[in-house]
Order: sequence, then structure tokens, then C-alpha cells
Amino acid sequence: MLTLSKRIIVAIDGSPQSDKAAEEAVRLASISGTKFKSQLYAVLVLPSMKTPSFTDFFPDKPATEMPGWDEKRDRLFYVVEKAAAEAAVQLDALVLYGDPAEELMMFAEEKGCDVIVIGSSGKGRMKRTLLGSVSTKVALHAHCSVYIVR
Repeated sequence: MLTLSKRIIVAIDGSPQSDKAAEEAVRLASISGTKFKSQLYAVLVLPSMKTPSFTDFFPDKPATEMPGWDEKRDRLFYVVEKAAAEAAVQLDALVLYGDPAEELMMFAEEKGCDVIVIGSSGKGRMKRTLLGSVSTKVALHAHCSVYIVR
């Protein structure tokens, strides 16, 4: 069945590639027009918190509870929030914890998303081969379409 409204995820990490992906995701969401509203999710995935052991008397707080988080959050989501507001696109900005590729794919399945928009890694060939990249993992394993923005 053809549906003109879409559920779109854009991966945010504060990099220039992420900003380009955010602008492209807003453009995709705004194509459906005012009759068929698309939902855009901007997702920032932070490294998961280590599990506390008996030697940790004072475990680290999550990044979202550290001083200065509000300013950092505003900087990270600035481009996507500004673009979405200008295009009148409904936006939910979320922070998740865990492996970025895994969390993006699980969130996409959970919300029934149609496409994941993600910036290219920008890593060199050797580094990408050794370490892998989030965009490569998502493109290979996601159950929905993946749009990689360069």
C-alpha cells in the first residue's frame, strides 16, 4: 500500500555529516506536504553506561545528567530543530544509550520507521575496515531503507 506520510529517523552526532543528514531528513519529511504529515525522529546515541561493580562506590552519572548538558544538547540538535521548525515538520529529539548502530535499528523497528537517514562516516578506507562504521552496519543490517548522506 502506498503511504505518503513517512516515519523517518535521522542519526545525530554533532559532526558535519550528521548536520547534512539532518537537513536531508527534514527535506524528505517535508516532501509529503501538509495533508500527509511525516514524523521525524532525531536520535543521538551515547555510549552505554558501564555496569557498576562492587569497586564502584560512586558510579558515573549519565551524560544527560552532567553539568552543561543542556547547552551541549542544544548544540547537537540545533541544525535539525531549526530546519524542522522552518519546514513545519513534526520532530521528536531523543537521546539513547548503547551501540549506535544497534540502537538506531532497534528504534526503527520499534517505531515502524520507513527510512533511516545517516551521515557517511568520513573515515578512511583502512580505518573503516578495521573499526567498521555505524553507517555501514546500519546499511547492511537494517530492516528498512537506509539513506546515507555524503
